[in-house]
Amino acid sequence: MGRMSDELDELPEYAERVLEVAEMIPPGRVMTYGDIAEWLEEGGPRQVGRVMALYGGGAPWWRVVRADGALLPGHELRALGHYRAESTPLKEASRAAEGHLPRLDMRRARWDGGDGAHV
Repeated sequence: MGRMSDELDELPEYAERVLEVAEMIPPGRVMTYGDIAEWLEEGGPRQVGRVMALYGGGAPWWRVVRADGALLPGHELRALGHYRAESTPLKEASRAAEGHLPRLDMRRARWDGGDGAHV
């Protein structure tokens, strides 16, 4: 059984790369799933989302977001706490918005990987 658990403990190379990019995103900024795939020149938004769902718990998961700026379903309040603590730009929710939750202000919060980032 030791060999099997060793294999499960190993992070796939693509997952390592995705998590490295997530770690580079500065506080108060975000990248979309598609942005990370484009940055890595591999995979797509779904593959990045899968990596974050399976392995992203120890990374700043709240900085990897949907392109529409909606908060991660099921984790909205935890994410919102992080965004407020990091002063991430938000758009206040309209009265018609479900749950009255704000969205990320993608125009101001999106990070392009600049400012000396290295992978």
